[in-house]
Amino acid sequence: MTPFLQLIFSLIIIITGAKLGGWLASRLRQPAVLGELLTGLVLGPSVLNLMGWPWLVNPHEPRLLAETVLELAELGVVCLMFLAGLEVDAREMRRAGRVATFAGISGVIVPLVLGGLVALPFGYHGQVAIYIGLILTATSVSISAQTLLELGVLRSREGLALLGAAVIDDVLVILLLSVFTGIASGQASPGAVTSILLKMLAYLTVTVLIGFFVLPRLAQWVNDQPISEGLAALVLVTALLFAWSAEVVGGLAAITGAFIAGVGFGRSHLRDEIERHMHTLTYAFLVPIFFVSIGLRTDARLLTGPGLMFALALVLVAILSKVVGCGLGARLSGFTNLESLRLGLGMVSRGEVGLIVASVGMQEGLIGTELFSIVTFIVLATTLVTPLLLRLTYPREEASNA
Repeated sequence: MTPFLQLIFSLIIIITGAKLGGWLASRLRQPAVLGELLTGLVLGPSVLNLMGWPWLVNPHEPRLLAETVLELAELGVVCLMFLAGLEVDAREMRRAGRVATFAGISGVIVPLVLGGLVALPFGYHGQVAIYIGLILTATSVSISAQTLLELGVLRSREGLALLGAAVIDDVLVILLLSVFTGIASGQASPGAVTSILLKMLAYLTVTVLIGFFVLPRLAQWVNDQPISEGLAALVLVTALLFAWSAEVVGGLAAITGAFIAGVGFGRSHLRDEIERHMHTLTYAFLVPIFFVSIGLRTDARLLTGPGLMFALALVLVAILSKVVGCGLGARLSGFTNLESLRLGLGMVSRGEVGLIVASVGMQEGLIGTELFSIVTFIVLATTLVTPLLLRLTYPREEASNA
């Protein structure tokens, strides 16, 4: 088969498998995303190894198919976070600012400390131990946002605080990553750190202002023009532009830019129409690829002996550190015990942000391939347990009322 036909065949299996997995999970009264994630684990190298089937491997470019699928998956998470932002009322989110700030900061400090400490008994010391803690500080709330959307509680106090805390977490993690890699290479200085922080704050300020005051008016103007699906094209291009600029200009994760774009368009009276346009493309095509892709990157068979024990220890610390860290910050800010628990659980998933931090560590020579495999396992494990644990904290009646 040609590379194009190989891609088509792979997408047929991935999307069909994801939808069947989501359907089965729903029948078992679990979030659909859990079934889609497990489908990825089955299709990945741990079981069926879809990307390694002989008729799907190009002998000249053996990684071409896998890389294309993963790039489509990245588009999926961008669109998913855009839709999460679209659901948010900006005024309500501002009211959750204090909780989000405390939870975001404590949710970085606790995993950093505990992750570094748990690495010591396994023979990792110095910069490597600290970097392992830094990897655990990352958070990707795309899975949590999808779960809360399914439960109908994304606009609850916990949901809004979760999204705000994720932005704070993103800024702090990228800042710490820049500082640490600078120290490791001998290039860190107070001026460089200040420059990075100012760049982030400037980007956030400018994009928030554009999102609040420009995007709603632009959406109305484009909608009035005689352009076929002009509004849908505007929304898609803007989401991609904000995602691109977040990394290239602001030094932040792409999902942060997409989320800000969603919040901006959410202020438009065309919000429902915008959601209809994006929802079909996102959930029929891109999001299933994203959820399955997490399993496609994970080969659980490589983890044996001490490596497996270390991976399991890190998974436990990854879960507890976010629950304790973010939950404590939320509790000190006035949340109830149950609300604090929900917020902490929502911050557990490391997702693509954890992989980004680990990839930088590999490029800088701070971690090796074995540690990267362990990080991939952590990403998969935390992503799998997050929707399950969140579902347990929301009784069906409460979710239905919300």
